[in-house]
Amino acid sequence: MADIRIHREHQLGLAQARKIAWNWAEEVEKKFDMECTVVEGQTSDTVEFTRSGVKGRLIVAADHFDLEAKLGFLLGAFSKTIEGEITKNLDDLLSAKKKPAKKG
Repeated sequence: MADIRIHREHQLGLAQARKIAWNWAEEVEKKFDMECTVVEGQTSDTVEFTRSGVKGRLIVAADHFDLEAKLGFLLGAFSKTIEGEITKNLDDLLSAKKKPAKKG
């Protein structure tokens, strides 16, 4: 089994981080046919995700995201590609929050 670990610091606070995490969960459910469950807490949330060959969780805190995933044997061969896609997706969601709103 291959393991993927991604850590991202942010300064969004828990409410904004939750929105990003829920958007991320919706995207991976659609794009990768994942089943996601959100467990809310007072200081952090956990997004658990699973599908055949993948099991993991995303810890959502006021100042960081921690993602851990375990890939099964068949997907393990593609771990670098999968990690790159997850990283890009999460970074895109984080950078969208940093951009100033356009005046229209």
